[in-house]
Amino acid sequence: MAGAARSNDSGNTIAEINVIPLVDIILVVLIIFMVAAPLVMQPKIDISLPKAATAKEEKDKVPMRVVLGKKGELFLNNKPISIEGLAIESKSFHAANPETSALLVADKEVTLEMVTELVDAIKSGGVKKVAFSIQKKI
Repeated sequence: MAGAARSNDSGNTIAEINVIPLVDIILVVLIIFMVAAPLVMQPKIDISLPKAATAKEEKDKVPMRVVLGKKGELFLNNKPISIEGLAIESKSFHAANPETSALLVADKEVTLEMVTELVDAIKSGGVKKVAFSIQKKI
């Protein structure tokens, strides 16, 4: 029950609220949110990376993470952006840190022309280092 009333020796009623079920429900909701949060934070495009035998795990956080999907979708740090906006953001990243680098994550089916256009937009903003993300062959 949600509440119970009982009387003590002097005839006064003591009202109690049972909070244990409430705490259980809150903990279950918290666990659901913790499990669902990483699923919501993923980019909304499906990327199939090319594979190479010399691939390494990505250890450092790269400030500029540019993602290019199969159909030309473009994201900068998981936010949609245009080519023109990418050049402008590249300038702001370079102004904040001249040693900044960019990580380009492109689907294996995109054309060389699209990748070249992206690299040109990034480098026109002043960022000199551009790395390409690949998967290790198994």
